[in-house]
Amino acid sequence: MSSKSETYMMRATLVSLYCNIVLVIIKSTALLLVNSLAIAVDLGISFVGLTVSVILFFSMKLANRPADLLHNYGYGKVEHVCEALEGVVLIGIALAMSSQAMANMLHPKEVSMPWIGVVSCAINLVLNFGGSYYILKMAKKSRSPAIKAEAIHFRLEGFISTIIGASFVISMFFISKGFTTLSTYIDPGAALLVSIFLIIPSFKLAKNSFFKLLDVSVEEESQMEILKQLSAHMSRYCEFKDIKSRTAGRKKFVECKIIVPESISLKKGYEIVRLLEKDIKAGIHNCEVRIKMEPCKQDCEYARKGENCPYVDSLSATAGRI
Repeated sequence: MSSKSETYMMRATLVSLYCNIVLVIIKSTALLLVNSLAIAVDLGISFVGLTVSVILFFSMKLANRPADLLHNYGYGKVEHVCEALEGVVLIGIALAMSSQAMANMLHPKEVSMPWIGVVSCAINLVLNFGGSYYILKMAKKSRSPAIKAEAIHFRLEGFISTIIGASFVISMFFISKGFTTLSTYIDPGAALLVSIFLIIPSFKLAKNSFFKLLDVSVEEESQMEILKQLSAHMSRYCEFKDIKSRTAGRKKFVECKIIVPESISLKKGYEIVRLLEKDIKAGIHNCEVRIKMEPCKQDCEYARKGENCPYVDSLSATAGRI
């Protein structure tokens, strides 16, 4: 992997770490002053974010290690482990807090100093959306799924801060109009809404990351690129088969076999493979390609009819261009 991609990933990881530290401090202070269940839910999410940021920092260093004897395809899948971990923990928080919110609906408590909650949410909103924008920018440059998941997490927290901030504004409005009892239901209601809002994207994140751990194929765009390059070189071999692909973090791995005329030299066959691998790598970012050659078994239509193999003539004509 290029050093630029590593730089982008570490920048995103450090921004995530620093932002989460600040968010935890702000939300902890607000929780002590406001005594809000909604802020408690938000603080739990930030604690998860901080923990994942620390894990992500060390995981990125591990993911950047080259392949070795124990891990022949490198350590890229640790990125998917980070995604799965974040998704599962967030689902747990959402379920726990939703049950707590429903319990509080039966015995609501008055929120103290809701204006502090509004100020806290406003600061959180700026940090979340600002951090999300920068981290997503780094994710696009590095093409890291773990960094992209972290950007989505920050954006999700931004929407959550917006919901909680709006709940405090509504609560202050009800209090100003004399509906004090009704205002006590706003906070647990906001906590329940946040939990529901959180569980759906968290479930999707966990599900997608688990499937990626099962050697999922490369995305459709890359699959089309593989077929495009194989088709572009069809004049140099008889046919292709056994196309396999897998992803490991931002890395992609492609394998396939090509059938070549039995009479061509090993050197010419090697040049065909080298050129094809080069073009596939050029079309797919962060891709490793392994192409194997197999000699033709002469069981095709041309052999059965006793006709000359057109690929032998084609290879002779293109030999000077390989």
